[in-house]
Amino acid sequence: MSYAIQWLRSLLFTVTMYILMAIYGIVFLPYVLVSPMGGRTACMSYSRTVMWLAGWMIGLRFEFRGTAPTYGCMVAAKHQSFMDVMAIYQTMPRPRFIMKRLLLWAPILGLYAYRAGCIPVDRGKKGQAIKDMLARVKAGDQKPGQLCIYPQGTRVAAGVVAPYKKGTAALYGQLQQPCVPVATNVGVFWPKRGIYRKPGVAVFEFLNPIPAGLPLREFMVVLENAIEERSNALAREAGLDVPQRKTIPPVEPGAPV
Repeated sequence: MSYAIQWLRSLLFTVTMYILMAIYGIVFLPYVLVSPMGGRTACMSYSRTVMWLAGWMIGLRFEFRGTAPTYGCMVAAKHQSFMDVMAIYQTMPRPRFIMKRLLLWAPILGLYAYRAGCIPVDRGKKGQAIKDMLARVKAGDQKPGQLCIYPQGTRVAAGVVAPYKKGTAALYGQLQQPCVPVATNVGVFWPKRGIYRKPGVAVFEFLNPIPAGLPLREFMVVLENAIEERSNALAREAGLDVPQRKTIPPVEPGAPV
């Protein structure tokens, strides 16, 4: 198939995806207004519909490896495209993404995100938001969920090196829960910018959980090595020429955090 035809198919898919977002927003609005389950159901249904459409409209299919967590934990995922938000969201029973409080005022989107379980935070106050969430769980007002974060803080193209944010370690230390890393190669097929979507099989892989209670610096080394090494391996599997990454050495005992 020529590049031009695939580009046109990608454009049609992108337009369809956003039209469907508006339709879902209108159709599910009454349910969302009366029940928090409305936001969860709408987001789950929309995510699965978009993934199904991607298969026959642009030839992009999805494969999930490993075991998605069903228990209370932190999920730290590689972030390469808009698609990995939807893909990860629909694999777990109670995923909760951290969102800027300002987004609550976004028409329709803010309401859906909040009702779907996202945690609105003010700049610099993530710690307080997590404390409030844990208190609600302990009081029985809320079931334990999967706190989903992107440790690099933004979308990073497949094979590109970018630093991991220290805030990830702070959240891990505060939660006192296991952390499940997630690797992906979706950026090979669905780039950070542009219309073109490449056909193929995008893989999302849930890796071995990192136990709670590690020293924070050690945790960050283990997390970055796990996600980067596996994501690069998946990118090579998809045909991208990614140089071999140098593994970060283990933290010496007694090293400062």
